[in-house]
Amino acid sequence: MKRFFSVAFLWFFLLCFSSSSSAETFTCLACHSAIKGKIRTETGVLIDLNVDGEKYSESVHGGFDCVACHKQFGSDPHGPSRIANAPKDIASLASKLSHKAKVDPVALAACSECHSDIYKSWQDSVHGGNIIQKKQTDGPSCIDCHGSPHYIMQKNTASSHVNKWNVIKTCGECHDKEELADKYGFGMHILERYYGSFHGKKYIIGHQNAPTCVDCHKYHDVKNWEDPKSPVAWENRTETCGRCHKGASKKFVTAI
Repeated sequence: MKRFFSVAFLWFFLLCFSSSSSAETFTCLACHSAIKGKIRTETGVLIDLNVDGEKYSESVHGGFDCVACHKQFGSDPHGPSRIANAPKDIASLASKLSHKAKVDPVALAACSECHSDIYKSWQDSVHGGNIIQKKQTDGPSCIDCHGSPHYIMQKNTASSHVNKWNVIKTCGECHDKEELADKYGFGMHILERYYGSFHGKKYIIGHQNAPTCVDCHKYHDVKNWEDPKSPVAWENRTETCGRCHKGASKKFVTAI
């Protein structure tokens, strides 16, 4: 009887904050919001089983069915899951991401269904190319910058990883690591150099117009500075700097 009331309370609690979600999502959260801990799969991947149902319902994805992203899971979600069970285009993309997204490459590939233009920009960027073409695992994908897809918030909210006042720290998670700086040659102590710059000092004191990484390098379509398409390539810097500094000249950008 005690077990019955515990389960009944859990279902009632979930119903209170999951009214915008479907029966499928409700069913998944009935267990995954209560389960604590992690498991290691046969391939050695450690998976966190818990999904905070309340935080999920408040996120930008809160009204989505779980299977909208976890497409390979069918009527038996705990049976063998295969990429082939997903739509062909998603399965194809997932196979290119499987070395990066070891837990669920299908879910990572599924981002492209709603965010197709952004996903294409990312694939053509230095970050996406590092993963897809070079088969590296240390390039950032969607969740490295935006955080868990279960808890992504609008970028103008204080808790968003890509909020103006958080994005420097988010980029720094990779760009402030010495081993990555040495591996990819993008220079050491990038955050220290930024914070020591005129732009960084304005950022520290909370100036609303202080430029961050994404104002100069873009969000998703980040290119190597030697790429002619990069906004910080030498031939493009007068235009990029000129967005804030009207009349910026070659001499001006060289001084910076």
